[in-house]
Amino acid sequence: MAENNSGDNRQHDFQKPSRRPSVPNGGFQGWLVVALIIALVSIYFLSKTRVLKEIEPLQFEEMVLKKEISKLTIIKNKDLVEITLKKEALPNYKAELSEQQSVMGQGSGPHFEMKINSSFAFETELNELQKNIPREQRIHATSDERTGLFEFLMGPGFLILMFIGVYFMFFRMGGAGGPGGQIFNIGRSRATLFEGEAKVKITFNDVAGLDEAKEEIQEIVEFLKNPKKFTDLGGKIPKGALLVGPPGTGKTLLAKAVAGEAGVPFFSLSGSDFVEMFVGVGAARVRDLFKQAKEKAPCIIFIDEIDAVGRSRGRGAMPGANDERENTLNSLLVEMDGFATDSGIIIMAATNRPDVLDSALLRPGRFDRQISVDKPDIVGREAIFKVHLKPLKLSADVDPKELSAQTPGFAGAEIANVCNEAALIAARRGKTAVDMKDFQEAMDRVIGGLEKKNKLISPEEKKIVAYHEAGHAIAGWFLEHANPLVKVTIVPRGVAALGYAQYLPKEQFLYRTEQLIDEMCVTLGGRAAEDIIFGKISTGAQNDLERITKLAYSMVTIYGMNDRLGNISYYDSKGSEYNFSKPYSETTAREIDEEVRKLIQEAYQRTKDLLIAKQDKLEILAQELLQKEVLFQNDLERLVGSRPYAQLTTYQEFIRGEEQKEKKIQEEAEAAQADSEASTSTEA
Repeated sequence: MAENNSGDNRQHDFQKPSRRPSVPNGGFQGWLVVALIIALVSIYFLSKTRVLKEIEPLQFEEMVLKKEISKLTIIKNKDLVEITLKKEALPNYKAELSEQQSVMGQGSGPHFEMKINSSFAFETELNELQKNIPREQRIHATSDERTGLFEFLMGPGFLILMFIGVYFMFFRMGGAGGPGGQIFNIGRSRATLFEGEAKVKITFNDVAGLDEAKEEIQEIVEFLKNPKKFTDLGGKIPKGALLVGPPGTGKTLLAKAVAGEAGVPFFSLSGSDFVEMFVGVGAARVRDLFKQAKEKAPCIIFIDEIDAVGRSRGRGAMPGANDERENTLNSLLVEMDGFATDSGIIIMAATNRPDVLDSALLRPGRFDRQISVDKPDIVGREAIFKVHLKPLKLSADVDPKELSAQTPGFAGAEIANVCNEAALIAARRGKTAVDMKDFQEAMDRVIGGLEKKNKLISPEEKKIVAYHEAGHAIAGWFLEHANPLVKVTIVPRGVAALGYAQYLPKEQFLYRTEQLIDEMCVTLGGRAAEDIIFGKISTGAQNDLERITKLAYSMVTIYGMNDRLGNISYYDSKGSEYNFSKPYSETTAREIDEEVRKLIQEAYQRTKDLLIAKQDKLEILAQELLQKEVLFQNDLERLVGSRPYAQLTTYQEFIRGEEQKEKKIQEEAEAAQADSEASTSTEA
């Protein structure tokens, strides 16, 4: 059973152009070289190699004495003698030669081979054997050398293989820079250049829900388009802007919009593109990047996920070791604001980990502006929904306002995912338009995962889940500072979630103690409801207990919200991630554990007392959940009544605010129409 009150946002990517102009691959020529080498090797071996039958020395002596041999060839490097018979002698060896018919034709040679100790000893024995034969009839041996596979590879084959290796390494190896590949261009920048026909098509009109960030980023485009407007007053063009925000909130999308709007060359790459296994390559790529940028100035360089190369220096470095990442960062710092700094180059970067960046990288002069790209509020989500709903075929019941109210904590990427999932679900069901039911299912899928239709839950387990989720809902409804739920479901989803409750948090940055305690009570509502109704507890509260334990420890050790320990924070926001020592004693650690346990126990007892007092409403809601499986805030208000607090929920404020806005517009339109009719009657 899981709860959701946040989400992250990833925007759709665009099709990137190739990093370099296309180069003919030369595949035909390469294969031609390989085929030629194979042909030469084959001809060499087929011409030199024979499969011959070996004979014994006694048989050879008999052949010599009978004068049946026409030719003898001594193979010196193999200590062999090849024997070629006379044509008239071939019928005498028909049986032996029949096996060799496939290798050589009848009458050709050589026909046999014989092993010898040495060529000198063989020639001596041959002369001794033929001493009684007239000189003119004697057989004289000739010498030769033959090369096998091993000898070939150790001789000319080695040179051929080396040539092939050099050919493919230097001329066929693909990579940055075309022919020559990475072996010659390993220090070249891997940035993608968007210019001319390769210009990005995304504009600021495609960016919604990020109004403040968009205003700041638009100024950078204005600097590039009309610098004289600012330099006339003595101002300087900002050198850099750092986009900071959670994953998926649209940082890269803003950079794409700048690329589409600026009308200047735009270099795009990620922080990991500088990283390489070879020493000095990262720094070389930084220098090459800025060299290219200076040639294209004025231009923009965008480095995505800059934390890959911009982490604080000194963290985790081994003593005496060379840190390639630090060399790369030093080179980047010098290029951004060093002695040879050129104007006309604006650096943009994005990260979701600003806490790990080096302080030298964040100072003015390098990144003059840090633009916060936060998750959108309920109005921003509506604007994002309108952008992503444009290409979809929608039914009349789809309302962006309602969708934005039901997606608290969602950012643009998740909203885009919801819209796409809804379209896929509608297509799967054969619909001609996407309706609200498809969006509801898409939201459930994004939040809780795929619906587990095959997961069979016993009636007893389903009842436990229903009361668990009803406990969350009732606790949130009757606690003043809690976030009332938007939706609650007991449909099994994802890996382990048997149900979840979804809330709409207020758009705020500071939380008081009572707000955090009320949130803790709501989270404990599921466990408390199980205890009250069944007198037993289950493992379904595992996610809830994990969240409240983290929250309780934060209240005691970080925010100083405990009377016993006082206004002390043991959290070091600038501390090293490799420092595991606790900044307090064992006695203090014991006190922290006791206070956390006490805080959670008090919150649990408070939640339990509340649910006992509202047990009749808990029963009503649980039974309705068992029947319908999914309930919304309107259903909760219908079943248990309005919240006993004058303050409206965020969802109610938004809906009523929109209703009042529409009512005011309608009244103004009616007044204008009445004035028009009155003026017409006066003229008449």
